[in-house]
Amino acid sequence: QVQLVESGGGLVQAGGSLRLSCAASGIISSINAMGWYRQAPGKQREWVATITSGGSRSYVDSVKGRFTISRDNAKSTVYLQMNSLKPEDTAVYYCTAGRRVYQEASYIRSSNDYWGRGTQVTVSS
Repeated sequence: QVQLVESGGGLVQAGGSLRLSCAASGIISSINAMGWYRQAPGKQREWVATITSGGSRSYVDSVKGRFTISRDNAKSTVYLQMNSLKPEDTAVYYCTAGRRVYQEASYIRSSNDYWGRGTQVTVSS
């Protein structure tokens, strides 16, 4: 089993920045990729970014150039640096971890075998 705990959410004005963290624990040797999803009120959950164990990264088009996913293997932690935030970025952000990595069109994706509980990000206009 793998446990994921997100932190770093909060309220920020449009144009501001936040950094989300996701700490992984448990049997993480089986994990080949981690990522972030988000779910806005009344909308379906949306994939945001993936980072593989080899360091390859992929982003949904709407956050490219604004968000950066990174990892600290020593701390078993994945980060999502979010800059130039917009009100439409408001959502609950979830961390995921997966064993399988695959290509979907031009994007790197992974299976979502484990999920965190989420952290709220609210961007005011």
